[in-house]
Amino acid sequence: MTTPIAVIEGDGIGTEVIPVTVEILETLGSFEFIEAAAGDAVEAATGSALPERTEMIVAEADATLFGAVGETAADVIIPLRSTVESFVNVRPARAYPGTGALRPQLDVVFLRENTEGVYAGIETRLTEDVSTLTRVSTTTAARRLGDFAATYAQTQDVDRVHVVHKANVMRETDGRFRDAVTDACESADVSTADMLMDAFATRVCLEPDAFDVIVCPNLAGDVLSDLAAGLVGGLGLLPSANIGAENGLFEPVHGSAPDIAGRGVANPAATILSAALLLEHLGEQAAADALQRATETVIADGPHTPDLGGDASTQEVADAVLAAL
Repeated sequence: MTTPIAVIEGDGIGTEVIPVTVEILETLGSFEFIEAAAGDAVEAATGSALPERTEMIVAEADATLFGAVGETAADVIIPLRSTVESFVNVRPARAYPGTGALRPQLDVVFLRENTEGVYAGIETRLTEDVSTLTRVSTTTAARRLGDFAATYAQTQDVDRVHVVHKANVMRETDGRFRDAVTDACESADVSTADMLMDAFATRVCLEPDAFDVIVCPNLAGDVLSDLAAGLVGGLGLLPSANIGAENGLFEPVHGSAPDIAGRGVANPAATILSAALLLEHLGEQAAADALQRATETVIADGPHTPDLGGDASTQEVADAVLAAL
């Protein structure tokens, strides 16, 4: 029996890093890859960046491997996260040997709330001079994230999670988030420490080994995980997983990178590592571990794409991962 996986290349380097990752996944299990379209090029051709057929394919698949889209990103990825009913975005940020990382001690995982906050999309133009943005914060969503964080910490043998917020200013919304996440974790006997997000941004640079699991609201998780990317070698190394109760969408953190698109030099590591998270989600733990180890070997020993100081192509890196497997 084959497992259906939706595949969305998208725009830019998404059309380069996704095909080589699919090549690798084909060696690791019995999968049915179902291609779907989304992004700038699709909007230009059809008038819609996210066709209904794509949403249907994603909803019916067991998981989705997603590349990147350009200007239509908000019109694509946010609805797709809703389609898979994702409530948490898991973003590991780890410094690998061989990358010349600024902070080689850094090894953290961001657990980012994925449904609310300022990314709820409630914006209003009141006048030619005034626009507003409504922030949504519910105890239900925050506690669900806290429950996930507690389970995640226990499975990773982590003693404490950091709840990062801005409750000193956004007292009602971030205060609610902080309290609900903290209560959920402590109810599961997982200790917590809370920290203001600006203080965290400084401390993670100065004391990168002080953190393991970071739980944060939507916008903070987006920004702070990109900060961490700069400390470990760049966005080309960061995978992510959008996890729902039954479904999931897996994507590299980097965007469509139009400046290098079409040159065949995009680093596929983040996409391949996202595929490892996909395998883990599907219960294929042995294959996930093998892919993680093989990718780490190539990151450490090369070949490297230009973002890591080398001159290898996307395909050459993928071929090296296959050889390591």
